[in-house]
Amino acid sequence: MPEYFLDQTFQNIFYQEEDLNHKEFEACTFKNCDFSQCHFIAVTFIDCIFTNCNFNGSKINHVALRTVHFYHCQIKEVNFAMTDKFIFEIHFKDCVLDFSKFYALKMKGTTFTNCSLIAVDFMQTDLTTIHFINCDLHRTEFDKAIANKADFSTSRNYTIDPKATKLKKAVFSIENLSGLLFKHDVFVD
Repeated sequence: MPEYFLDQTFQNIFYQEEDLNHKEFEACTFKNCDFSQCHFIAVTFIDCIFTNCNFNGSKINHVALRTVHFYHCQIKEVNFAMTDKFIFEIHFKDCVLDFSKFYALKMKGTTFTNCSLIAVDFMQTDLTTIHFINCDLHRTEFDKAIANKADFSTSRNYTIDPKATKLKKAVFSIENLSGLLFKHDVFVD
């Protein structure tokens, strides 16, 4: 039986590799914590908030993220692809997620606000109704993704091949339309 924590705040903690394993956190808040050394096994976060936390390079292969919000976090080179898919819901604001992977996840309704998503892997990911609000998507990969009704209108630097990504009713700004035409060597002026 996992150790259970409800409605607690954790601040300024540098977690070691196995400190969080086999634990469940509900309605908890983490502030200024460092998870970069963690190799999560059987960890569940429900209705949790992470603020100013460092996840750079952490191994989160066995984590359940159920309505989790990240604010001002560093989450570089993190592979979300093996997280628990049951009630998977995450939101990011003012975070750096460069080189992270969301390969083949169902991320319907996820929000990324003011985030750096440089070279992120969204291949084969369900991005239906996702919101990329003022995000940098430079070199981000969307091959074989489903981005129907996704909102890219305020984001920039994306290159998406409409033949390789489903984009029905997706929203783009006219200023960044060239990101859809790169493959055809067409420029919009």
